[in-house]
Amino acid sequence: MERKKARDFPQEVLDLFDGYVHGTMGRRGFLDRAAKYAIGGFTAAAMLEALSPNFAWAQQIAKDDARIKVEYLAYPSPQGSGTMRGYYVRPAKAAGKLPGVLVIHENRGLNPYIEDVARRLGVEGYVAFAPDALAPAGGYPGDEDKARAMFAKLDRSKMAEDLFAGAGFLKSRPECSGRIGAVGFCFGGSTVNQLAVRMPDLAAGVPFYGSQVSAEDTAKIKGSLLIHYAEHDPRVNSGWPAWEAALKANGVRYRKYLYPGTYHGFHNDTTPRYDENAAKLAWSRTLAFYKEHLKT
Repeated sequence: MERKKARDFPQEVLDLFDGYVHGTMGRRGFLDRAAKYAIGGFTAAAMLEALSPNFAWAQQIAKDDARIKVEYLAYPSPQGSGTMRGYYVRPAKAAGKLPGVLVIHENRGLNPYIEDVARRLGVEGYVAFAPDALAPAGGYPGDEDKARAMFAKLDRSKMAEDLFAGAGFLKSRPECSGRIGAVGFCFGGSTVNQLAVRMPDLAAGVPFYGSQVSAEDTAKIKGSLLIHYAEHDPRVNSGWPAWEAALKANGVRYRKYLYPGTYHGFHNDTTPRYDENAAKLAWSRTLAFYKEHLKT
């Protein structure tokens, strides 16, 4: 199937897909409600297939790129699931210890897109670690629908501890300088915000379209934040005005960008919601932010 863009779909279908991805409706619900927008051979099923990830599009850095070394590592999560697993990337040739970045996935576990994001950080001179919240259930299954179903069954409190423990594990690695940041997408963006509350020494948090934390928790944030939002994302954006007030009231250092014409998930280059210009701009800003807060 040819690669489509978000503009090829009615806004109503994009809204339905957002609900499907985030668990407010099932596959049958999407197909039934999207059917009214079908045109010719572009059926509801075809629209769902076109909107679903194609991971062949996502590999910007090959797994065997000579600039990096990659491996899967187990790590302890005593307050969570006991033993966890994640994807670890480090530069192949590094002089001394390097800053680290925790990479937190969406609500589908450690899929190829997130692994590629970790590799992108590795070639930029960071040690990157991407935990898989689905590890207690056997790990990312290779199927996005199955992954979402598995994710929905996880104990949320344990899952949070598992991901927070990943930050501690990264910080303790011998290749890591101990200065770390985090980046996350959707669920992962929300988790970055929570990690900034939980971990006062998180130097640089970068949430992509993540839900906000409470005003009470915002007062606990000590590090700096770079916040990326899509323009067409009412579910997430509705929480911004109150959070902006809390960030200002508590003197939290932050920068926030809203990307015109974009949709939730615009950085994920495996789906039609990907916006190349916005994704590249947001990523360049992210790298500049990390250089400022982690490398200096």
